[in-house]
Amino acid sequence: MNIFKLATMLLLCVVISCSTTLSAQGISPEMLNSIQKSYQSNPSNKALQNAIAGSDINKIALSHENEANYDTYFSNRVPSQAVTDQKSSGRCWLFTGLNVLRSKAIAKYDLPADFQFSQVYLFFWDQLEKSNLFLQAIIDTRKQPMDDKTVEWLFKNPISDGGQFTGVANLVDKYGLVPADAMTETNSSNKTSTMASILSLKLREFGLELRKMGAKKGATDAQLQQRKAEMLQVVYKILALNFGEPPAEFTWTQRDKSGKPVETAKYTPASFRDKYANVDFSTYYMIMNDPGKEYYKVYEIEYDRHVYDGDNWKYLNLPMEEIAPLAIASIKDSTMMYFSCDVGKFLNKDKGWLDVNNYDYASLFGTEFGMNKTQRVQTFASGSSHAMTLCAVDLDENDQPKKWMVENSWGSSYGYKGFLIMTNEWFNEYMFRVVVESKYIPEKYLKIFENKPVMLPPWDPMFSPEE
Repeated sequence: MNIFKLATMLLLCVVISCSTTLSAQGISPEMLNSIQKSYQSNPSNKALQNAIAGSDINKIALSHENEANYDTYFSNRVPSQAVTDQKSSGRCWLFTGLNVLRSKAIAKYDLPADFQFSQVYLFFWDQLEKSNLFLQAIIDTRKQPMDDKTVEWLFKNPISDGGQFTGVANLVDKYGLVPADAMTETNSSNKTSTMASILSLKLREFGLELRKMGAKKGATDAQLQQRKAEMLQVVYKILALNFGEPPAEFTWTQRDKSGKPVETAKYTPASFRDKYANVDFSTYYMIMNDPGKEYYKVYEIEYDRHVYDGDNWKYLNLPMEEIAPLAIASIKDSTMMYFSCDVGKFLNKDKGWLDVNNYDYASLFGTEFGMNKTQRVQTFASGSSHAMTLCAVDLDENDQPKKWMVENSWGSSYGYKGFLIMTNEWFNEYMFRVVVESKYIPEKYLKIFENKPVMLPPWDPMFSPEE
């Protein structure tokens, strides 16, 4: 037998062996028959199939027994103001951060309950800064190949309307604040998807151009910076056409809670911030519960910032039972907090009720859903998705939390008068971040923040910005 025939026979044997293996690993007719018989042998499956075909799954799985636990009384509650509405945008982080600041301003200056800082004003600067962050990151990584994981991540995520509290702090410090009537919302700020798609497309195009330019022999950093500045002019134009230009100066009349004029004055965004939100953001600390990572360590996520020359967000990872007392101390002192969670899990939208027992999926589908919080995070089944303002807690006779309440930014008609109520069990399972002022944090935790943070990559499961 010559070598050619031998090689052919060996190749044929390999093909047959692989085919047999693949066939055994696929769904065979026998396996499919067994699967179908398993379903058909249970007569109740047909009734459930008919019910699910014509109705919302959550309506069928809703636990009516559990609704008896729904209670809107809270032993400790920070006075809340008029509920805001982010409309069809992913700006919950911005609304929530500004709600924390406006609560203090309303209390200090006796302002009307519907007073708001302009969200679109800061969002304009947020989108310009994030554009610069992306373009500069492309310049910084220009020598790395396109399939490098960081480069790939950057092009997948050139910009978003989501974010977190560190972004609020950096933007307020850099650009100041204006009242809502000094820069009003537009269709594009209330509904960000179209503009975001256009801006993302342009930034990706710019990113490729900067990489090509940087790869040329003799290309200097000064040339790249000059071209980036020209690109940002285009971004500014897109933002200004969608939102209008942010005011450099404006006249505003302060009114008391009854609407009576108190004072009319001329302001810049910086002077308005200094008067109505004179906050030292260095006293605010993010506390996280990520049970998949070591507790009592500070973590930082690379590129998880809004401003290139600003701060990545850093957090102290603590067990849930050590986070609750910090939040309770803040609420007892009438201080709201920035708070984020996985809001879509077990949410009864009609009542604004978050409870792990709201829906009995196990009985409906005849199978348990047994992953714990660590496993849900590791498999991307759960993560921080929405920011709200933590404003109330209901304590039992032993000063332990029974339930919590947050002021949402989905309008006053959503949930319970614009608020969401969550059981303490749900809080433990689906809460991820809370930003607490240092005066409510024990010294032993503050000292941990002095340690060098553990740097995590931007694709870490905990990166996901709140929307």
